[in-house]
Amino acid sequence: MDKKDIKKVVLAYSGGLDTSIIIPWLKENYNNCEVIAVSGNVGQADELDGLEEKALKTGASKLYVEDLTDEFVDEYVIPTMQAGAKYEEYLLGTSFARPVIAKRIVEIAKKEGADAICHGCTGKGNDQVRFELTIKAFAPDMKIIAPWREWSIKSREEEIDYAEAHNVPLKINRETNYSKDKNLWHLSHEGLDLEDAGNEPQYEKAGFLEMGVSPLQAPDKPTYVEIEFEKGKPVALDGKKMSAKDIILALNKVGGANGIGLLDIVENRLVGMKCRGVYETPGGEILYKAHSYLETLCLDKYTAHKKQELSVCFAELVYNGQWFTPLREALTAFVDKTQENVTGKVRLKLYKGNIIKAGAWSDYSLYSEEIATFGEDHVYNQADATGFIELFGLPIKVQAQVNQKNNK
Repeated sequence: MDKKDIKKVVLAYSGGLDTSIIIPWLKENYNNCEVIAVSGNVGQADELDGLEEKALKTGASKLYVEDLTDEFVDEYVIPTMQAGAKYEEYLLGTSFARPVIAKRIVEIAKKEGADAICHGCTGKGNDQVRFELTIKAFAPDMKIIAPWREWSIKSREEEIDYAEAHNVPLKINRETNYSKDKNLWHLSHEGLDLEDAGNEPQYEKAGFLEMGVSPLQAPDKPTYVEIEFEKGKPVALDGKKMSAKDIILALNKVGGANGIGLLDIVENRLVGMKCRGVYETPGGEILYKAHSYLETLCLDKYTAHKKQELSVCFAELVYNGQWFTPLREALTAFVDKTQENVTGKVRLKLYKGNIIKAGAWSDYSLYSEEIATFGEDHVYNQADATGFIELFGLPIKVQAQVNQKNNK
């Protein structure tokens, strides 16, 4: 599609540096096209304040703010947590937020009769892939505009220059210009001093952390939490029935206050480079720990081991933007089956950045104290181990006999 034929563009709009300058850039470079901004609310809280005024002031014809928080948690966050999926320790906060946003953007683009969808992802990052694979899944013939792959701007500093020249209001300055992504699950920090892997993150510096405090600044007294699960889904916190979203929000507060959920990682991006970032995921880390703890009681050995193996594949699919694929759906079906008996309660102790197990209970527990005890029991015949070891070790014994024979 030629630029002259593009009359209406739907923009994935966050109000951050990239998308703020894209509105005037689109109008300058695409024949003064109509720009409809869409912001998916996945829990970025105060980042949504004043967004409509800003979007309209910079040239958008309208702004949609879509509340996706429940869908985000129930259909993306919890299934990924149930899978135990981590990408190199990263709990996928940005990764699984992109498909839910992009899916809604496609729906609005179709409703508005848009000629194209635009996003502000850089050509170096993972998000361009996540957005565009979702768009392809729901609108395979839709034109996609990615300004970072077109314009002459080369850095965030030049973006700020462009914003100032076009009177685009910004909440950042050149000294605090971290690249951040925030939602109800996490907050990421990239850029500036973090680009040098030898620099320690400024956890104790006021304003750096937003979801919690450094473990050094956490209370000297531990905090206990109890989380109840039904079929692998969190349903109650400290005895109070709550939605999964509200449990995550509550755990963010208590976890953040105790210095939980900080991750400093050099990760392998999909596009081939390594990138250093700092993540805050207080509630998510607690939830992952609690769920995994309960699974040690409720899953049999071979299911647990296969699930751990497949969790790596699940995480890579999420990280790589392949949420809407047959394989991810098949893996989710497998995970759902494993969760049928993951019901029970877990108690954890939070202390200065640490999550300490403090008890787990389930009516579906496969752990038997009577069988496992070091004391006297009447259900386990230790003499049975002799025959078991003979059969289990038979291949090793035969191989050793052959080796001895051939070495003479």
